[in-house]
Amino acid sequence: MLHVVATPIGNLADLSPRAIDALRGAAAIACEDTRRTWQLLSHCEIPRPAEMFSYRQGNEERVTEKVLSLLAEDKDVALCSDGGYPGISDPGYRLIRACAKASIPYDVVPGASAVEVALLMSGLSTSSFTFRGFPPRGPGALRNWFAEDSDKEHTLICYESPFRVGATLAAALDALGDREAAVCIELTKMHERVSRGYLSDLVDEFKDAKVKGEVAIVIAGSNPKFTRKA
Repeated sequence: MLHVVATPIGNLADLSPRAIDALRGAAAIACEDTRRTWQLLSHCEIPRPAEMFSYRQGNEERVTEKVLSLLAEDKDVALCSDGGYPGISDPGYRLIRACAKASIPYDVVPGASAVEVALLMSGLSTSSFTFRGFPPRGPGALRNWFAEDSDKEHTLICYESPFRVGATLAAALDALGDREAAVCIELTKMHERVSRGYLSDLVDEFKDAKVKGEVAIVIAGSNPKFTRKA
């Protein structure tokens, strides 16, 4: 069986007992970065499996075939990324899809996800939300990307490079208007930081800021109570 294992997004103590069992019992581990995963295994005193290999963007097709051959030999394989859920803005979808289409059994071992943590840390509405992964880089494409949700009431969540936070917030302000938002940096880690406010305030805060670490941006939906009044 394939075990799709969510791993901590920062704090290693967030790895669940079930996830530890899945990693410990796997004959092979397919992971985004073998060095990162080995650090996690060592922290949890999990022996290195007989096979541990990288499953990343660029080799997904080839390694998917390798994992499928291991599963055909009745071996348990664990799939994980550097943090969070495999397949959610991380490699993994191709393998999961292949198993689903071939009726190969797999399970998902729940765990930490930056999406839900960022949503709750933002203090914004949790009744409905949309996660859109990483936005495009080009200025026009970026503005249009946000404009697609301009009339939607759901809370919007995306990831962003620490080098593009200011530009992304400015594009959001231009496309969506001055709504409440939050910038979540290094969630669950030692230097966790959350900046909350209206988009115009956050644009000023991050315009020339040097951000370090992983970033999630949360923006309120189209609702007067979350929009700055003129």
